[in-house]
Amino acid sequence: MGNRLTKIYTRTGDKGETGMATGERVAKDSAIMHAQGDLDELNSLLGMLACKLDGEVCEYVRLIQNDLFDLGGELSCGQSLIKQDRIDWLEQTLDQLNADLLPLKEFILPGGGEAASLCHLARAVCRRVERNLVTASREATINAEVLAYSNRLSDLLFVMARFITKQQGEAEVYWQSSRMQEPNRG
Repeated sequence: MGNRLTKIYTRTGDKGETGMATGERVAKDSAIMHAQGDLDELNSLLGMLACKLDGEVCEYVRLIQNDLFDLGGELSCGQSLIKQDRIDWLEQTLDQLNADLLPLKEFILPGGGEAASLCHLARAVCRRVERNLVTASREATINAEVLAYSNRLSDLLFVMARFITKQQGEAEVYWQSSRMQEPNRG
């Protein structure tokens, strides 16, 4: 573990730059910092989700939160911290949760109860993380496993939302074309 923060404010970022773990200074609105900020937002949403869960799914969420800290650390220091085994774990967990779900025949709308809705929101933020990582990879070297992890995580969060909906006895809400929903005005 590196240095512990004893003082929270440093005043070094007052002019729009921030420090990376490498000592490099970057603009707070750089692509890498957008990705870092979105990772922080995703991790915060997952923390909210974990408060609504218990058991094995809550443990999965906590493991993912730790992975996201590693991913952020990797972006900040350039060391490869996300490895293939974490992607494999996401896939295994996704397959395990999906095994008990009915196959999808229609698109579903985000919802299915409060916890599932938070999971859907986390999935949407995860997609933003992924987009910003792709953008950042044009400016800096980003480990291929980081991109794969973010892509697989959004898939897992979708399945996890469906699993939570079922586990909590809620109903999935299916998409209906707005053309089919229009009231009869004749």
